[in-house]
Amino acid sequence: MSIYYPYCRGKQFELIAIRESAGLLARSNFEPIIEPVKESLSGLDRALKSVIEADGHATVIVNPYHGDHSEDGVNIEALLNDQFSDHADSIAAGILLKKDMTVEDALKLHATYPEENTTFIHAGFTEAKALAAELGQGLVSTRHVFFEAHCGKLYRKHFQGATRVLLRDGFKRRRNADHPRLEEFSDLHATYEEEGMDGFGDFLIVGDDYTETGGPAYAVAIHLTFVDGDKDDAMFIYHFVSDTRDTPSDPAGKFAEALAKLIQKLNTGRSKLIETSAVKEFRQLHANGHFPGLGYVKKLSLKHHIETIADYFE
Repeated sequence: MSIYYPYCRGKQFELIAIRESAGLLARSNFEPIIEPVKESLSGLDRALKSVIEADGHATVIVNPYHGDHSEDGVNIEALLNDQFSDHADSIAAGILLKKDMTVEDALKLHATYPEENTTFIHAGFTEAKALAAELGQGLVSTRHVFFEAHCGKLYRKHFQGATRVLLRDGFKRRRNADHPRLEEFSDLHATYEEEGMDGFGDFLIVGDDYTETGGPAYAVAIHLTFVDGDKDDAMFIYHFVSDTRDTPSDPAGKFAEALAKLIQKLNTGRSKLIETSAVKEFRQLHANGHFPGLGYVKKLSLKHHIETIADYFE
């Protein structure tokens, strides 16, 4: 059974991060949850094929809340049926339980997919008690992922006996220029069992707040997480932010400033960042003076986060 469920919104570089990390995700028993937000599903298709090739698992939300499929998930359903129906044990359907949904809506979606491989994702739904009652004896074979922001302990209690996963947003969203140098991210990787959960998840270094586009970057930030063994294994996040932040021009120059701060921190030998493949690539970009684009930088931070959590569980 998986322990860690990174939740991503299926933007291009998030899907590439999943694809490039597919082997590590599978080896570590991590299962990404993907909410497809872009109309084109080709990136999702490629990411899921990589997950299957690596003998891994993923959950795909069939009724997204955000993005191009929020009105109906018919294209996502078609992709799962056409391409992945033979891999139902690897690719699960995720049912997002939203604020305005009824128990009937939830059960109708549930009936569409193979029962043993459907995940309920609780994100504002209010009928916990009624849903648990309707699932009845079948409850124990279901899996439930709870957005912590919407699901307190009393809510989660209704699903005792099922597989339960708690999803916490450790990333505080603000303008890049306003990030502190260092802050706490989460302790859930070390405390999920204390919470009575079978697994945990997060929104990586993106956060739960969804925006269609990044908008012009007045400041460029590199976000990197680490586990601090001197602080009970709590996870912290560095924000390496450019000094130039008054106009949206010259992202390459700003990236160079942020990267210089990261390299300077690494070179102290006291950063507590582990040498992930992403950190090695940041070193290479610094050595070459190369700017790969902001999406690519985000992808590296995502991969670093996944590798850091994998390292913790090793």
